[in-house]
Amino acid sequence: MEHHQTTLAKLAIADNVYYKTLLARESSNVTESHLSEKTHALVRLGALVGTDAASPGYMWAVESARRQGATADEIVGCLVAALPAVGVARIVSAAPKLALALGWDVSSAFEDNAAEPQD
Repeated sequence: MEHHQTTLAKLAIADNVYYKTLLARESSNVTESHLSEKTHALVRLGALVGTDAASPGYMWAVESARRQGATADEIVGCLVAALPAVGVARIVSAAPKLALALGWDVSSAFEDNAAEPQD
C-alpha cells in the first residue's frame, strides 16, 4: 500500500493509536498531513468555516496562520475558497468572526458608514 492509502485506511477504521498520535502533538499532525505549516494552518481555518465554529476558534486559527507567514489576504481568501463548498450562509456567519480575529469589527464599520451623510 502507498502512504496515502495507509493513512486513509487508518482514518477510516478509526485506528485509536493513529488518532491519538495526530491529536496529541501539533507537530505530529503537521508532519502526517504532508502539508506546509502555512497550508496546514489555512486548512484548519477552512475547517472552522465549514463547521460554523465559534469566534474563539478563529482567534486561535488566525494566530497560527500568521505565525506561519499567512497574510491577511490569504486568511480571508479561505472564505472565498470555501464558499462553493459550504455556501453563502456559512460565509456570512464566518466573515464577522474572522474579521474580529484579524482585528477589525465589521459591525462597527457598517455603523460608521450608516452614520455618515450620503451625497
